[in-house]
Amino acid sequence: MNTEQILAEIREANLSYLMLAQSLIRSDREQALFRLGISEETAGMISSLTPAQMMKISGGNTLLCRFRMDDEIVWSLLTSHGKSATNDSVHRLHANILMAGRHQEAA
Repeated sequence: MNTEQILAEIREANLSYLMLAQSLIRSDREQALFRLGISEETAGMISSLTPAQMMKISGGNTLLCRFRMDDEIVWSLLTSHGKSATNDSVHRLHANILMAGRHQEAA
C-alpha cells in the first residue's frame, strides 16, 4: 500500500468517524459520550458541524479517532484466545467495565 492509498483511507476513516459520531450524538447524547469517549464540549462541536466542515476536517492526514484500549489488561481481556464462550463473555464484560471507568475518569 503506497502513501497516497494510506492517506485516502485515513480521510475516509475520518469522515466515517465524524458522520457516525454526529449521528450518535444527535440520537442519544449520553450514549454517544460514553461510546465515543468524548467530553460534552467535544460532542457539542461535533454535533454542530456542517457537511462542508466535516469534509474539510476529515481531509487531514491524521486520524481523528484513536484506540481507547491502551493497556495490556484490556487487550488481554478482549483477545482471550482459547477461552470458553462463557469466559469470553465475562472477559468482555470486565473489559467494558474497565473502559467505562476510564471514561468517567476522563470526564
